[in-house]
This record gives sequence, structure tokens and C-alpha cells, in this order.
Amino acid sequence: MPELPEVEVVRRGLANHVLDRSISAVRVHHPRAVRRHEAGPADLTARLLDARIVETGRRGKYLWLVLSTEEALVVHLGMSGQMLIGPVPRSDHVRIAALFDDGTTLSFVDQRTFGGWQLAELVEVDGAVLPEPVAHIARDPLDPRFDPDAVIKVLRRKHSEIKRQLLDQTVVSGIGNIYADEALWRARINGARLAEKLTRPQLRAALDAAAEVMHEALAQGGTSFDALYVNVNGESGYFDRSLDAYGREGEPCRRCGAPIRREKFMNRSSFYCPRCQPRPRAPRTK
Repeated sequence: MPELPEVEVVRRGLANHVLDRSISAVRVHHPRAVRRHEAGPADLTARLLDARIVETGRRGKYLWLVLSTEEALVVHLGMSGQMLIGPVPRSDHVRIAALFDDGTTLSFVDQRTFGGWQLAELVEVDGAVLPEPVAHIARDPLDPRFDPDAVIKVLRRKHSEIKRQLLDQTVVSGIGNIYADEALWRARINGARLAEKLTRPQLRAALDAAAEVMHEALAQGGTSFDALYVNVNGESGYFDRSLDAYGREGEPCRRCGAPIRREKFMNRSSFYCPRCQPRPRAPRTK
């Protein structure tokens, strides 16, 4: 699933191509792609018609377009969703298509059909205007108003693994499995350690590392492991070549040389260095 850098790449691409454009036609090719819009595809297409894109927005992994109707078009990318400008390589994977007044075409392409579009009201939360479905999502480390001290205060109360907490979008948003592993490797913290047992400097190091690694990934267009993760022009990112932990099972740690290990975690995988990021000791049995 795309994480913050990949979604931000898409947002920036949309801002370059559709900002201040009006929608002249919309066609829903697959009803599943609008299943989150409870009023149905006919309602969504009618409300989008003649609406102008006045702003693009993102919080964490969530993306939306602000409309002149004072609503937001929330885009759920899911596992394989793409927002593509112009021709698409596989027309049979187009789930929704929109035509703008300048002739620009925007296609929502989704091979697995887990994502979709949804119109939502805008609400104000903690000084930010967000679509209602995104209102519960915490600020992300790249947000100018992100408060690491407040997040650390929350983490210090969590009797749960630090990696699990980094993935909790209500605690801190935008961090997924890949960047959690990368941040923890940089901070020399094993993801299985309890958040409440970590010191404030350790928690700060993890959050700072998350921001750092996502900034670097964003500069390289995000992380692409297959053709599903692309920008609005269909181009892949290259940060997968710079990963230090994720996907490097058995390869030497770039810091100490120990082989990177992989373990199962929440139906996914965690990658870490056993020497730089030792697992927490098991509690002694009486």
C-alpha cells in the first residue's frame, strides 16, 4: 500500500495538472470504485459535474481534492490505485474517468479494486480543514504543525510494540510498514520493544528518522517495488534502491555487516539488524 511519500508524489502531480480546472464529464466504469460514496455512482457523477478543483490535500496516506462546491473528493488508493493523467496502459483497469474543461483526462486505475472515490463534507479539526472521513487521522511527520513532543507523550503511555504504534494512523500518520522499518533501523530500535519502555530521546529519534527517511524517499519519487506504485505520469519512484532494512533479508547491514533478519509481524514482515537493533529480552520466569 502506498505510504506518505508515494501519496505526496501523486498529490503534487495532481496539483500541477488539474488545479483550477473544472470537471466537464465523469464516468464510473466499476461500481465498486464508488462503494464508499453511499449515495451511489449517479449521485457522485452529478455532484462532480462542473465542479472546479480549488486545492489538493493530503494527510498521512490520505489524499483529496477540494472542490468549488465546498466538498472534498477523497481518493482511496488502496493497494493498487493510481491517478493517471492522459492515456493509460491498461484501459480495462480504469475504474473512474474524468474529463476537464481544458481537455485533460484523469483516470482512476485500480487493478485490485480496493480503492475508490468518495465525496465528503469538509470539517475543521485542530485548526485544519479536512474531509470528514479523514478527521480522525493524526498529523504526519512532514506536517508543518506536527508536534513530536505531543506524540511522544502518547507513545509513553502505550503498552504495545513501538512499530505497531508507528503504524497506528491515529497516533502518527503516513508511516507504513516500509518506512517504519527504515526509521527504526536508523534509530537503532527494534520494532518489538514496548513504546512505554523507550526513553524520550529514543522516541524522538524514531520520529525524526521517520521524517528524514520520508523526505529522502519523496525526493526520489517514492518507493516502487512493482508497476502499481507510480506518479500521475505513470513513472515509478527509485527509493527502493536506497532502503537499508526493508526487503534486505540475508543481506549485510550497511552499518555493521550483520545479516538483516525478517520476522512475521501483523500479517506482514519486519526487517531489522539483530546486532544494531537487538530484540527485547524475554521477561524472566519465576
